[in-house]
Amino acid sequence: MANITVKPRSSGVILVRPFSAIGSVDVGSVGGKGAALGEMYRELAAQGVRVPNGFVVTADAYRAVLDAGGLWPALRALMLGASASDVGDLARRAAEARRLVGDARLPDDVVAAIHDAYEALCLEYGSSVALAVRSSATAEDLPQASFAGQHDSFLNVAGFDGVLAAVSRCFASLFTDRAIQYRLNNGFDHFAVSLAVVIMKMVRSDLASSGVAFSLDTETGFRDVVLVSATYGLGEALVQGLVQPDEFHVFKPTLAAGHRHVLRRALGSKESKLVYREGAGATTRLVTVPEADRGRFCIADPEVLSIAEMVIRIEQHLARGPGAAGGVDVEWALDGIDGQVYILQARPETVESRRSLGALERFHLKSPPPALLVGRAVGTRVAVGHARLIHSTADLANVRAGDVLVADKTSPDWGTVMKTSAAIVTQSGGRTCHAAIVAREIGIPAVVGAERALVRIRDGDLVTVSCADGNVGHVYPGAVPFSVETIDLATLPSPRTRIMMNVGDPDAAFALSRLPNQGVGLARMEFIIAQSIRVHPLALLHPDRIADPAERAQVAALVAHERTPAEYFVARLAEGIATIGAAFYPKTVIVRLSDFKTNEYAHLLGGGAFEPVEENPMLGFRGAARYVHPAYREGFALECAALKRVRDDMGMRNVQIMVPFCRSVPEAEKVVASLATHGLARGQDGLELYVMCEIPNNVIQVEEFAKHFDGFSIGSNDLTQLVLGVDRDSTLVADAFNERDPGVMRFIRTAIEGAHRAGRHIGICGQAPSDYPDFA
Repeated sequence: MANITVKPRSSGVILVRPFSAIGSVDVGSVGGKGAALGEMYRELAAQGVRVPNGFVVTADAYRAVLDAGGLWPALRALMLGASASDVGDLARRAAEARRLVGDARLPDDVVAAIHDAYEALCLEYGSSVALAVRSSATAEDLPQASFAGQHDSFLNVAGFDGVLAAVSRCFASLFTDRAIQYRLNNGFDHFAVSLAVVIMKMVRSDLASSGVAFSLDTETGFRDVVLVSATYGLGEALVQGLVQPDEFHVFKPTLAAGHRHVLRRALGSKESKLVYREGAGATTRLVTVPEADRGRFCIADPEVLSIAEMVIRIEQHLARGPGAAGGVDVEWALDGIDGQVYILQARPETVESRRSLGALERFHLKSPPPALLVGRAVGTRVAVGHARLIHSTADLANVRAGDVLVADKTSPDWGTVMKTSAAIVTQSGGRTCHAAIVAREIGIPAVVGAERALVRIRDGDLVTVSCADGNVGHVYPGAVPFSVETIDLATLPSPRTRIMMNVGDPDAAFALSRLPNQGVGLARMEFIIAQSIRVHPLALLHPDRIADPAERAQVAALVAHERTPAEYFVARLAEGIATIGAAFYPKTVIVRLSDFKTNEYAHLLGGGAFEPVEENPMLGFRGAARYVHPAYREGFALECAALKRVRDDMGMRNVQIMVPFCRSVPEAEKVVASLATHGLARGQDGLELYVMCEIPNNVIQVEEFAKHFDGFSIGSNDLTQLVLGVDRDSTLVADAFNERDPGVMRFIRTAIEGAHRAGRHIGICGQAPSDYPDFA
């Protein structure tokens, strides 16, 4: 930035400060937003953190305006007796306060100081530079309070007169209804908070994309990832909950090790975007995003990784400051002209980074009915209440404490009503919209992006809002019974036996990793295929063989934006496996190759064209036999490609492989050889191969199998049915299925002893240890 001559008033106060002269200690002068921007501009530019240049009109300038206009007595009188619960009276007081401040004349020395700094920005960026004029309260972005969205900001401001007008409006916004309510609810003195104004070069994200990023997972507090949310156009659309954004997770440890890969991604609908309005009047307008653009991610992987790297550097820098808790909330924007990503704001993350990890609260629904709605879950709680449909602000008067707020989106003006609600349901928005941010802060469940919520739910209906099932939130009719389990993790004893976990759902992995564990002993690949891919792998390779035109069209729609149909399968499977691997990193995560039966494979999209009809699929074409058979060899190659990507490209060398239902030693030899041809050779780069011990032959020949594998996992469910000759899916003989039968127990004992003689690891992943303490 060109040099700005800072001219103090005769009293010694400074009215304007350039970013280059601002640090984190200057919150009292330039507010939280201004201090963060100055600190990053001054200290982190050399580390690749890009911040548009600018300056701050200080809190002293704000106080000078009130001094010159003699406004203090009138404002104190207006705020005296203001109550957050009397919405009408508060609105009247707030409007008069804003009028007084907004109409006040800016003193000449304030105008002169702003003019000098504005001219310096014009020298750097050109006389036609567009600016963002943003409020920055001296109490905002504190660790204990976010102040998010309480004060006004103005985008695409042009010309010096436009800047002065925007500064006055920002000063007045210290007295918006929502800001007054927020201070009342959080115990802040109205006159202990002042307002500074940030003026900075506008990033042209209206021509590209923008969003927010957190240095942790906002739903679970998992700290080893960066969560990036992105949408087309200006970021205010995302914050207001007008759009469902794209979401990306980046894993910090492997990124630091040089593996430049996105961990996982979720495509948002992004139906609309906020852009600048041409001409006078309002500065922005909402426009529809073309259908083709909605179906693709709005930023590419290099941009996601660039954002993640800047977020990590900001987190590391801020973590060195006083009272730092580790965890930042960052606004970013991609400039459609120069193609660079810029940081527009950074503040402490105020919820998950301060939540105690020593206790775990788990909600369990009891026999829920079919869901009315699904959307993105915010939090992990469950709540029951009467639905209150909010079509306009007039409907807020009908909301009572304990109601479930149902709206298209929420607004910062609704703070008091939201705080007394049992839960929130919105038709639009993602996990970083206003409704999600507030729900997290006040600790209530929210389901956002639940399409047609205002149609499917009737006003006054009793509903249950559940966020207890990972990333997917559900709204159920009526009051569904539920229980709450509170676990003090610090008091759980550690047994001598290593306890690993069974994990099949990547969405739950971050939360599950908080439980005491020594890794994952069984991650079921078929769960990821069924939930995230939904298409038979051979149907992706040979779509022409799908007989049903409707199914063929569904498959085509799913892969429309992928480089190849095979990449759709490999990318999603790799992301699901890697997410589980990341959640428990660097502990061992053993991923079992797919173990669908033919009837289960047939239920995948297009599966009917590739699966035989078997009388007894439980004993048929499943497990290891499939991998080396010509009928599934191509599908197995896709599974291997995903695992190789996870280990080699994404850096998850803690992920190991397990082979299920391996009937004989020759079959084991063929599978091990096939894995090696696909770049997954046992022993290479620390790769370990395990085998399920679930067939009597695995037990009888345990030491022969041990020559080809690094360990075993006893599948007590299949082993029991094969030892006792009981179909575990048959209700007619269900009473004969008993894992504790002496014969079954003898087989298990024999397997354990044989593995120990061979010097191999052995574990158990069947149901019995979970159900029977004596068995465990």
